[in-house]
Amino acid sequence: MKILDILDKRMIIPQLTSTSKEGILRELVRVLTRVEKQIDEERMMEILLERESLGSTGIGEGVAIPHGKSKDVQKLLASFGRSLTGLDFQSMDGKPTHLFFLLVAPENSAGIHLKALAKISRLMKDQSLRKRLMEAKSAEEIYALFSEGDEKY
Repeated sequence: MKILDILDKRMIIPQLTSTSKEGILRELVRVLTRVEKQIDEERMMEILLERESLGSTGIGEGVAIPHGKSKDVQKLLASFGRSLTGLDFQSMDGKPTHLFFLLVAPENSAGIHLKALAKISRLMKDQSLRKRLMEAKSAEEIYALFSEGDEKY
């Protein structure tokens, strides 16, 4: 599985503006709903907030991978956002979160959903990649970095 198979360039937000967990999730969902019109923004927010209530998807090192499953989704989708200032996402290491990778899967898709989470986790463990993502100047640069990551991992 390649990241670029599920992440459309139009779904990259180089500068998230929200300062709350809910606000960040809404920005990430909204960019998906602009392209994937069948996704109900409010229902997707409920799904993601419900998942977050079970435990934060902040995995540490400035990264969060919020995720959920929805009957509105026919294929695995992702959006990516970056917060230059960072915010408290109740991450495992207690540090601010800067890089957010939203993953949305069809309701009965356990296998592919878990593969995607594993791939994103592996990719985001690369300290050099995280640093370059923070320094990227545009959505195009961020997209190119994920393309490189796809080749490397």
